[in-house]
Amino acid sequence: MTLPRFPDVLLPNIPKQDFCITAYGAVPDGKTYNTHAINTAIAEAANSGGGRIVIPAGLWRTGAINIKSNIELHLKKGALLQFDYDHPEDYPLILTNWEGMARIRATSPINAKDAESIAITGDGIIDGYGEWWRPRKRMKFTEGEWRNIVDSGGIVKDDRLWYPSQASLDGETANLDLSTPDVLKQAQAFYRHYRPCLVSFVNCKRILLEGVTFQNSPVWNIHLLFCEHITVRNMTIRNPWNSQNGDGLDLESVKYALVENVQFDVGDDAICLKAGKNAEGRSIRIPTEFVTIRDCVVYHGHGGFVVGSEMSRGVRNVHVSNCTFIGTDTGIRFKTAIGRGGVVEDILMENINMINIKTQAIIFTMGYSIHNVLTLEEANEDDIPILRNMTVKNVICVGADVGIQIDGLEQSNIHGLTFDNVHVTSKNGVRITHAKDITFINSNSTQNDVTVNLENI
Repeated sequence: MTLPRFPDVLLPNIPKQDFCITAYGAVPDGKTYNTHAINTAIAEAANSGGGRIVIPAGLWRTGAINIKSNIELHLKKGALLQFDYDHPEDYPLILTNWEGMARIRATSPINAKDAESIAITGDGIIDGYGEWWRPRKRMKFTEGEWRNIVDSGGIVKDDRLWYPSQASLDGETANLDLSTPDVLKQAQAFYRHYRPCLVSFVNCKRILLEGVTFQNSPVWNIHLLFCEHITVRNMTIRNPWNSQNGDGLDLESVKYALVENVQFDVGDDAICLKAGKNAEGRSIRIPTEFVTIRDCVVYHGHGGFVVGSEMSRGVRNVHVSNCTFIGTDTGIRFKTAIGRGGVVEDILMENINMINIKTQAIIFTMGYSIHNVLTLEEANEDDIPILRNMTVKNVICVGADVGIQIDGLEQSNIHGLTFDNVHVTSKNGVRITHAKDITFINSNSTQNDVTVNLENI
């Protein structure tokens, strides 16, 4: 496969002037609430044309931070920035977009909208204090851990789900009408249900995330939506392995992105490309395109490299190379369903090594069964997704339950996939339904100590 030449990814251009937060009254004692000091430093820098907001070594307690154009948040080595939710007024409920559709969420701890030339850099750690928000599933904890969770307070449902508060539980079934004028006021009763992403940038351009460790998010770790010219490099993204919706990096309806030399260890999909959900998502015609991902390592996650399941605006022109997935639930994962519609195409994945994959090493499925999926009887032509024209090349996987799984639809066969020099050792080999024009070149699947050379279908 030959992809088109990708345009260069532009970096932010931030004025070389520093604004240290201690000059605005910030104190690194783990007690002082530094929200006002940090945001005042940002406001003064923005009024001066932009600059670098310096966070020295120390434990800095803060509320939500709003990044403005031409601002770089820079954490020195030894800096630990932890978000605190004792002041919910700093995280007001807003109407935003999550999981590909309009949703209510609390304001993200680090947020920006309609900003240009922004960055978060340095050698420090940003901690989202996600345990304040997250529900927990009993099956993901030992009995001792579960007892400690229950003893800490909160609400237990059906002896298998724990919620940090009654409001968190009640929000699961609130079903508020987002078109109601006072819906945010109504939603306040369920405040703790509306978990925010740790970082949310919407409609921003020229973004740099570099060096910092982002960890322990309430829901997704980093969500970039409708953004252009994104560079994410030389950093770490972490969440507890059992964190609910604990994605690493979600790039949704973005253009011109480079992700390189990033280590992931998370509780859900690690590197995930998205593009809206169902008919609502398709009403905004902004695909995810021109994305380069290289030299990344994923230690834990539901998937190493993932597309979907929200992909209704389309995903195309993506190059993934030189990545390593260790112990992830799946390795390469494409997921969609009836109702999504949209086209995923022109994706090259090469030079990928995997070990100890719990389920499928490589999966392309149109049968991802979750909420809000239409039946065939309810669906129209626009609701049927298309997966086509992708290459998997120079891949080795040692240890998986299933080697390669391709599940298309009778109405929309997955087609135009090429597996070139792909070698998988797994308990079960290759499973293919509703697919055509699948090409295998010098590829095999070893199962139960029997090597099967794969043939084209």
